[in-house]
Amino acid sequence: MAGELTPTPFLSDALVILGAAGIVIPVFARFRITPIIGFILIGVAVGPFGLGSLVARVPWIEHITITNPEVLTPFADFGIVLLLFAIGLELSFNRLWQLRRLVFGLGALELIIIGSSLAVFLGFVSDMSTSGALALGFALAFSSTAIVLPLSGTRTPVGRAALSMLLFEDIMIVPIIFILGALAPNAQGEGWAGLITTLWQGGLVIAVLLVVGRFALPRLFAQAARTKSPELFLSASLLVVIGASLATALVGLSPIVGALIAGLLIAETEYHTEVELIMEPFKGLALGVFLITIGMSINLVEITEQIGALALAVVGVLTFKALVTGVLLRLMGARRSTAAETGVMMASPSETSLIVLAAATAALVIDTDTAQFWQTVTAIGLTITPLLAKLGRMIARRVDHAPQLPGGDDDAEARTIIVGGGRVGRLVADMMHTHARPYVMIDSNPDLIAVARQDGYRATFGDAARRGTLARLGVENAPAVVLTMDEPVLAQRLVTKLRQAYPDLLIVARARDMDHAATLYRAGASHAVPETLESSLQLSEAVLVDIGVAMGPVIASIHAKRDEFREQLEREGGLTEKPKLRTTNSAAG
Repeated sequence: MAGELTPTPFLSDALVILGAAGIVIPVFARFRITPIIGFILIGVAVGPFGLGSLVARVPWIEHITITNPEVLTPFADFGIVLLLFAIGLELSFNRLWQLRRLVFGLGALELIIIGSSLAVFLGFVSDMSTSGALALGFALAFSSTAIVLPLSGTRTPVGRAALSMLLFEDIMIVPIIFILGALAPNAQGEGWAGLITTLWQGGLVIAVLLVVGRFALPRLFAQAARTKSPELFLSASLLVVIGASLATALVGLSPIVGALIAGLLIAETEYHTEVELIMEPFKGLALGVFLITIGMSINLVEITEQIGALALAVVGVLTFKALVTGVLLRLMGARRSTAAETGVMMASPSETSLIVLAAATAALVIDTDTAQFWQTVTAIGLTITPLLAKLGRMIARRVDHAPQLPGGDDDAEARTIIVGGGRVGRLVADMMHTHARPYVMIDSNPDLIAVARQDGYRATFGDAARRGTLARLGVENAPAVVLTMDEPVLAQRLVTKLRQAYPDLLIVARARDMDHAATLYRAGASHAVPETLESSLQLSEAVLVDIGVAMGPVIASIHAKRDEFREQLEREGGLTEKPKLRTTNSAAG
C-alpha cells in the first residue's frame, strides 16, 4: 500500500533502545538500583549473543533485538562526549587548576605504575611480545569515566580523586594509540611523526577554542536566552559541544577533549546552570546507549566455557588496581576511607580499554584471540562497577568510622538563593554581603545577570520555574529562598512548589499588596512583604522623625505596626500554624 510505513532495521533498533530506557529507568529507580546495571543487562538480552542468537529459529524476535550492534557505536561515542561535556560544566578552570597536582601527579603515577606492572607480569606469564604486553597492560590500567563519575560525582573527596585520575587517562588516550602505531611491526616512524603533528596541531586548536570561546560563548548564549526559547538554547548547546569535539577530532585528538573544553568554557559563564539542566536528558539517553553496547559485547556462552580463566583474570586485575590506587592515595594524604572507596571503584577496566585493545589488534601487537579474551574481561568489569562502588562504600565505613564530608568547593556551600536580579534582588544581595552571608542570585533575564556579574554580584542565568533549576543551586541545603521578582503569579507558583518539596525551607517573598501577601501566605510563604505596606511605614517614619518625635519610639512603633499587619495577613491567609523552619537560617535575621 502506498504510504505504508515499513520498519527499517535502524528504526527497529531505535525503538528497542527507547523501549529499554522506558523500562530500565523507572523500574531500577523504584528499587533504588543504579540504571547502569539495567542498561548493561538489556544489552546482554537484546544483543547478538542473547535473544539475537535465536532469530534464525524464531524470526519475530528480530523486532525486539538489535540487528546491527555496530550501528549504535557512533551514538555510544556521542554519549561519552556528552558526559565529558557535563563534567566540564561542573568544573571550571579554577577548579581544574586546583586539581592540577592530583591530575598530573596522582593520575600520572596511577596510570604508569599500574600499566607498567601489568605489562611486566603479563610478559612474564605468557609468550607475548614486549610491545603486546605494554599495550595490554596500559589498556587494563584505564578506568571507566562513563560509569565511575556518575556513581561518585565530582564534589566529594572520592569524586575529586577519581576525576583527577580519569582526566589524566583521557588526556593520555591519543599518545598511547599513536605509540601503538609506532610499535607496529610494519611501522617505519610514521607513528612518531604523526604523534608530533597531532600534538602541535591539537595545541593550536585548543588555544583557538579557549580564545574564541571566552568571547563568543557569552554572546551566543545571551542571544539564545533573550528569545526565551528552550529549543534555541538546546540548539546552541549542541552546536558548541559538537563543534568543539569535531575541531579536536579533525586534528587527531579525541573528541572528548573538545567536549571537556567546551564544558569548561561554558562553566565560566552565567549560563552554565541552564545548559547543564537542559542537556541532562540527552546525556542520560546517550549514556544508556553506550551501556547497551557494552552489554551486547558480552557472550554468555564464551564466559561459561572459560569461566575459570575469566574469573581469575577479573579478580586479579581488580585486586591489583584497587591496591595500587588506594596506596597511592594514602601516600598523597587522602583519608583511609577515601583511599579505600576510590581504589575499589576505579578497579575495573574501561570503555577506553576496548579502544586500546582494538588499536593494538589492528597494529598486530596483540593477536585476535588474546584481544577477545581481555575484551570479555573488560565487559565483565564494566558490568560489576556499580557493585564495586557499593563494596567500596562498605569498606570505607569499616576502615574509617568518621563520616565523609564533601567540603572544599565554593559551589557546594549552603547559600541563600535570591530569585530575581532587579532592584529588590540587588538590595537583598547587598545586605547578604554586608553581613557576610553566602548567596547566589538567579534571573531569566540575561541582561540583568550580565550587568549584575559586572558589578560584582554572584549571579547566574536560569529559569527558577523550570524543574531542577533551584535544586542544582543547592536549595536542599539553602538557609532561605528570597523571591524578589515583580511577577505575582510566578511567585505564588514557586512558593507552592517549594513548600511542597521542602517543608522546612524558609521562604521570604515580595508581594505587590496586602491581598497578594495573603495569597502567598496561603501558598506556604514563611514571610510575605507587601511593597505598599513597607512604603507606608517608611513614609510614616520619615515624617514622625522630621516633626520632632524621638527616633527610638518611632522605630519601636514601626516594628509594632509591622508585626500587627503581619499577624493580620497571616489570619487572612488562613495560616493557623506557621511552617516549621530550619534552625540554621541565621541569614534570615
